[in-house]
Amino acid sequence: MNKSPGKIFIVATPIGNMADMSPRAVDVLKHVDKIFAEDTRHSGPLLKYFNIQTQCHALHEHNERQISDKICADVLAGQSIALISDAGVPLISDPGFLLIKKAHESSLTIVPIPGPCAAITALSVSGLPSDQFYFVGFLPSKSSARIKTLTKLKSIHATFIFYESPHRILESLHDMGDVYGLDCTVVLARELTKMFETVKKTSLQDLLAFVSNDANQRKGEMVVLLDNTNVDAADAEQENLELERTLQILLDTLSLKQAVSLAVKLTGQKRNQVYPMALAISQNQEK
Repeated sequence: MNKSPGKIFIVATPIGNMADMSPRAVDVLKHVDKIFAEDTRHSGPLLKYFNIQTQCHALHEHNERQISDKICADVLAGQSIALISDAGVPLISDPGFLLIKKAHESSLTIVPIPGPCAAITALSVSGLPSDQFYFVGFLPSKSSARIKTLTKLKSIHATFIFYESPHRILESLHDMGDVYGLDCTVVLARELTKMFETVKKTSLQDLLAFVSNDANQRKGEMVVLLDNTNVDAADAEQENLELERTLQILLDTLSLKQAVSLAVKLTGQKRNQVYPMALAISQNQEK
């Protein structure tokens, strides 16, 4: 008699303070057949702390592609497994995407066990607009690629959330200053939920000085948030003028739909911003 398929549990773990581990997360990890962790050495103390004796296996960027099919086959055969990362919610700048993609393709049941997430925790205490935010994760390691990425993001008006490593924090802050200016508002959320937790909201210029002058602020787990929600009125007006000129030229030779599509590609603005202006220009040209 064939067993019913098992389940895959995506289990959030503490980002620092063990008291943030939910009873449901502990119960799931105790009762699944296997646990897959980003780094078994890192997760070992967590499992020991909660007396979780379930077998723990490694799933990381170097082996995920090779073992995802086998894991899904085991779940189809009736096993239940849990996926955890080093800290926080799995898949958020951590391995697991390929496994979960394969699990969906295999029509497996995937169950989220929610809990701490450094990005959302940092946003909640940042004092920056939270109605529109954009999670970037880790920026590229090289300055040229970092600046290119930051420049592309500039057209997105939201609170940006970055993860950063201690050995790159100063270089990344300098590059942010080159792209967004030293007057922009930023927040450093460091070592969240841990003993030396820091939440510092200030200008980028002052944050650079703060991190440069205190070596302790260049240690531990870091989230940097940047406020890109305030659009300078002059810049916005200039963008609109340029968009209007572009659309007038395009509409001389193209259909409304074609002009809108090409203008979106040329200017980087969203279709819902471009279309109303294009429609108004088109109607005026027809008069």
